[in-house]
Amino acid sequence: MCAMTAPSSRGMYPPSPSIYVNNLNDKVKKEELKKSLYAIFSQFGEILEIVAGKSLKARGQAFVVFKDINSASNALRSMQGFPFYEKPMRINYAKKKSDAVAKLDGTYTPKDKSKFTKGAGAVKDKRKPYDQGGNEPKRLMDNMLIGNAAPPGMQPPPSAAAARQPIKGSGVPHKILFLQNLPQETTEMMLTMLFEQFPGFKETRLVPGRHDIAFVEFNSDTEAAQAKTALNHFKITPTNAMQITFANK
Repeated sequence: MCAMTAPSSRGMYPPSPSIYVNNLNDKVKKEELKKSLYAIFSQFGEILEIVAGKSLKARGQAFVVFKDINSASNALRSMQGFPFYEKPMRINYAKKKSDAVAKLDGTYTPKDKSKFTKGAGAVKDKRKPYDQGGNEPKRLMDNMLIGNAAPPGMQPPPSAAAARQPIKGSGVPHKILFLQNLPQETTEMMLTMLFEQFPGFKETRLVPGRHDIAFVEFNSDTEAAQAKTALNHFKITPTNAMQITFANK
């Protein structure tokens, strides 16, 4: 978990690899929010973690932790005010360094939790260890939300998309783009947020019963080609590089 603090209303904090995003739609579920944030921010650089809370106080805000300051700065400048689930994002640098960045640069210091486990006023932790039938640690589950990692001792399930033969698109310019190799959690909103950054965007169409393919339409062949060039092989998740071709006429 990050030891980050949300910025005050006084102005912009000094540049940091971690950015604070607020004014988010608080009706979006935590898991969908994290995946959507990853989808739109991963184009700026490697993301170490995304932190979003479920509590009433934490709703409508999140932290996106990049590996370096340049990536965070580019994301802040490019996405400031971006309409995300129908609300313009407000972005600032996080006040404190995240644990993920501290571990990367060697400055991480483990928290002293002894005061919570010792003494007369301590509250005994009654949770069972994982190996005694307890729940899997929350940290592991948070790390798995963004990637496709399997729990310890288990193999990840085979991907149905990987088993399918890729459909051959067209090399002839077309105002409709054909998307393949999309992850299972892809939603129409996620794709719309990616492609509406480009001029001429018209609509996104998912295919019923197929999570791995979709169509995106633009007003003209030229505008569609610009989006194709920019987003072909873009990774919506760390393991799914989107493949874009022109739709067959």
